[in-house]
Amino acid sequence: MRYTDAPARREELLRRLSAEGYVSSSRVAEELGVSEMTIRRDLRQLEGDGLARRVVGGASLPNLGHGRPFDERAVTGSGEKRTIAEACLDLLDGAATVALDAGTTVAPLAGMLQPGTTIVSHSAPVIQSAIERGDVELVAVGGVYQAETRSFAGAAARRTIAEYAVDVAVLSATAVDTTGILCANSLDAELKQELARTARLRVLLVDHSKLGSRAPIRVGGLDLVDVILTDAGADPDDLKALRDAGATVVVAGEHAPAPAGTPGDGSTLGDETGVGVS
Repeated sequence: MRYTDAPARREELLRRLSAEGYVSSSRVAEELGVSEMTIRRDLRQLEGDGLARRVVGGASLPNLGHGRPFDERAVTGSGEKRTIAEACLDLLDGAATVALDAGTTVAPLAGMLQPGTTIVSHSAPVIQSAIERGDVELVAVGGVYQAETRSFAGAAARRTIAEYAVDVAVLSATAVDTTGILCANSLDAELKQELARTARLRVLLVDHSKLGSRAPIRVGGLDLVDVILTDAGADPDDLKALRDAGATVVVAGEHAPAPAGTPGDGSTLGDETGVGVS
């Protein structure tokens, strides 16, 4: 890759920021074969875009909330997150196999699914909840443990997920805007993409604070998922922007979806859920 091209350089800087949490201006300039002034200019641009935070000697990830411990994030907005999870059950009716992503909004679903459901997950809290229930089938996806998300990732996790065909994949994200679905970790992004590939129906659960926010890693466009489910605290302007961009957005509590039936049976999402969205 030629790092004389600014977009390629900035993409590489974002990749390193995601993997290491910090980049040194002098070191990365030497490794990419450009001047330190050029790297400082790139970091200034990324900071202006909300994708980096300049510090002495380089840059770190911006303070978007994703760096907080899992347990702290789980408590924040827990009421909204449970409401979203409960509303998601209407989209899972008839699903025999459900993949649950790592994330504090998705995790409560592990205790809500129907007995006999097969759960595929790399999330440690989901795996623990499924084991404690004892009335669901569990495919526990292993790999390299990541404490920040309390989940497993890496090549082994990707291979395991790729072996399964699931009815519904329930995904999480650090942020979502009109450009697509965003997260803060490249390994996490790879698993979200793999989960989306394995599923007939893809549902993204995000509390209202994630709408219109930014994060450094782009998981995919809005078409990566079939429906975005959020809570009633969502800003109407954010909802309109996403819908105008082509997303199907459902607000928990505003609609009463009809039973979903078997996901992916050939009917449209609107027919499956009975949800009317503008």
